[in-house]
Amino acid sequence: MIVRCIAWMRKHYSLVEKSFLAVLALLLVGDLWVPRHHVHFLGDEIPDFWALFGLGACALIIIGSKWLGHAWLFRPEDYYEREGNK
Repeated sequence: MIVRCIAWMRKHYSLVEKSFLAVLALLLVGDLWVPRHHVHFLGDEIPDFWALFGLGACALIIIGSKWLGHAWLFRPEDYYEREGNK
């Protein structure tokens, strides 16, 4: 069942992508009409703040992880075959 669903989504990728983007846009627009009672943080007053905060945090995590991987984790392909590493 799940295999057929994934195959259908791959076959209709552009439709699935546009559908998800439309749902996300509707959620962001719908947030404009949500009443904000008992605000606890500054971000609670601003419409779509937490969605943008989450997007920014996710982007920072990805960029930081890639930097850390290139700076510290990645090694050349012949790293273990060199003479000095024995």
